[in-house]
Amino acid sequence: MTATNRPPAMKIVKPVARQCADLEERLSALPEDVTEQEDALFRSLIVTDLAPWQAEQVATPSAVHEAQREVLATHWHPEFVPMGLIRQRLGAMFPGREEELIIPTQHNELTSWDGYTGVEVDCYSSGFNQKVQLLLHFESHRVACDHAVSTVAPVAPGAPAPALTALGDKAHTLRSMLAHTRKYRASQLYDYVRAVVRPDDDVAGPAVRETGADDDVLAFARVMTGKFSRLLETHGADLPEDMVKNKLLRNFIDGLRGEWEATFIDRVQAYLKAVKEQVKRRFPLDYFYRATEFIEEAHGLGGCVVIPHPEQFWPILLAEYDVDGYEVWNPQSSRYTEFLISVVNRKNRGPGLSRREILVFMGDDCHLGEKTRPREQQDTEKAAREVGLQPAWDDPAVRKRLSLTGVSRSRVIRDYRARLAG
Repeated sequence: MTATNRPPAMKIVKPVARQCADLEERLSALPEDVTEQEDALFRSLIVTDLAPWQAEQVATPSAVHEAQREVLATHWHPEFVPMGLIRQRLGAMFPGREEELIIPTQHNELTSWDGYTGVEVDCYSSGFNQKVQLLLHFESHRVACDHAVSTVAPVAPGAPAPALTALGDKAHTLRSMLAHTRKYRASQLYDYVRAVVRPDDDVAGPAVRETGADDDVLAFARVMTGKFSRLLETHGADLPEDMVKNKLLRNFIDGLRGEWEATFIDRVQAYLKAVKEQVKRRFPLDYFYRATEFIEEAHGLGGCVVIPHPEQFWPILLAEYDVDGYEVWNPQSSRYTEFLISVVNRKNRGPGLSRREILVFMGDDCHLGEKTRPREQQDTEKAAREVGLQPAWDDPAVRKRLSLTGVSRSRVIRDYRARLAG
């Protein structure tokens, strides 16, 4: 095409200009009040009963791993997905499994599977002034309870430990600690919402600079998050405790993709994610329990403790916590697997606070709730995670490093079962 018959430049940019004008017009007409459609969207996000298509999507894995004989899964989150559907999924994924150790680790809430109970706890490491996480695992009888977890009153850090109840709850103190942590951790969502609705230079400023968010993005985020806040208040009594998470806002905004351009929603989500990270960095740590308090409580009940994804908080390797294992691979922490294996080997050869051998674990960090979302709205990286699937076990370089000390998935299953049995 020659310069003389090339379409005028105005015809190329005009559709974009029209889109911008249309967007500004729609934003100026965006009502502050919650619409019926937005209310229906929010209610659909907090319903824990799965529709038939969701149940089928959960029960049907995207791949089958017939050759895998051992399934070790000690770091994964059922969320609101029924265990029966998860069991169907695992059965279909690993039809040839001969040995397994599967322990769910819901965030700050005890959950059980075939005689084992686990939890991933948020806590505070005073040594390097950072929030960390720990995996606690038990044989279920060690934390047996005769009444519902939701009836346990939270106990603030530093307060006297409550006496055991007459109902024979062996883990009343632990449940109280978890109830407090769960409630406090959930409060971060409200800080997040306030930071978007009433932006300031300290929190929103860095997010704007990081993402290049313009006035349209900021206006849309403010108005829609304001509506989200009112919906939280309206439906608070019906809101399952496990749903009070930062990602509820993400899911709400994603639900608007049919009404708004997908690229615009992507820009809004990028800004919201950056704000969320700023809020998390500023979230006060004073009201979390110390890591040592959870470790002592778990061991006192005959349980075990594993440090998950240490790449996210390297100093924890220097804290010399009395733990039973390190997670050396995780979908979001996979860069230094061989190095972490060497760290475990050195600790096992040298003196330490614990006489127990530190075991090597690999985590799935699978959130089953992600698999209930429409595929086009799923977080691709999170949706790819699977319970019991850790490819690093079969990586030649990793296997070579593990073989030097005789570590294998099968051996970890046997050794950890024995340790949990006491």
